[in-house]
Amino acid sequence: MRVTLPMVLLSLTTLAGSVLAASPRATTTFTVPNRELPDPLVLVAYGDTRFTDTSEVHASNPAARQALVDKIAAENPAAIFINGDIPWHGIPADYAVFRHESRLWRKRHLRVYPALGNHEFSACLDTACLQRWWDSFPKLRGLRWYSVAIGTKVVAVALDTDTSLLPGSAQRLWFESQIEGLDPAVRLVLIVMHHPPVADVQSTRLTDHNPRPNEITLAEYLKAVAPQSAARFLVSAGHIHNYERFADDGVVYLVSGGGAIPYEVDRTGMDRYQDTDFPNYHYVRFELHGDRVVGEMIRLGDYDASKPRQWQTRDRFEIPLQP
Repeated sequence: MRVTLPMVLLSLTTLAGSVLAASPRATTTFTVPNRELPDPLVLVAYGDTRFTDTSEVHASNPAARQALVDKIAAENPAAIFINGDIPWHGIPADYAVFRHESRLWRKRHLRVYPALGNHEFSACLDTACLQRWWDSFPKLRGLRWYSVAIGTKVVAVALDTDTSLLPGSAQRLWFESQIEGLDPAVRLVLIVMHHPPVADVQSTRLTDHNPRPNEITLAEYLKAVAPQSAARFLVSAGHIHNYERFADDGVVYLVSGGGAIPYEVDRTGMDRYQDTDFPNYHYVRFELHGDRVVGEMIRLGDYDASKPRQWQTRDRFEIPLQP
């Protein structure tokens, strides 16, 4: 199902209301028990990878892409969250490159949780595209959105921005049930999605990548529920091939499109990241401690080398957690 966007968004105040306290406990789609997790807990967010033939050097940078995959493996994260556009065109050859270049992740038994992007559907019918995605991630077969409990304190939710997130839609109702039924022990909710709900709004270039009503409505919902929750909310989106960071109404929003052809953006005053570095091939590393989450944007410095290997920490932020 493709997204349809009405002209008027519904009010979200009633939907958020006081249901957080009254809703039944939600069940996550997947669970990783505490005993399988390291201490401290390390998670990685990465997106817009565009795996494709290495002869393609305009839509994607194969050397930077492989360097990022290898560096992420070296982090040995408890989970890798990919915010969409894993293939360039959603064709079998692209997924074959993904499987080949990410073989180190499988060798190290790293958990990979992807969200659907628009490039998963760019060169095939939805049914065929989905089959290829599910073939690459068989545990997700039949699912376009899902949730995973990483231990008892973290819940990650992967959303599909190619499908409606508007109030009353099937995905939105499911998402609300997940949020309103959070276990009281959860302290961090990581939302992974492709199209960003919050970003540097562009007026001259890349205007077609500005936040859309389908995702803006989700930010409005989070604005209403975040103050009532014991958990903090962190949204990692992509689609814009750069790095941006916002803190809005108690929710941290990241744009982390660190793998594909870079997009230069005009940064607004709301963006907490104002560095002029370009391009930003990168991933985001999260380390969880008892009272906070520490986030770092890890940037590839020598991205134009044949074998890049210089890494820079270009942004660092903390999210306080309730005890």
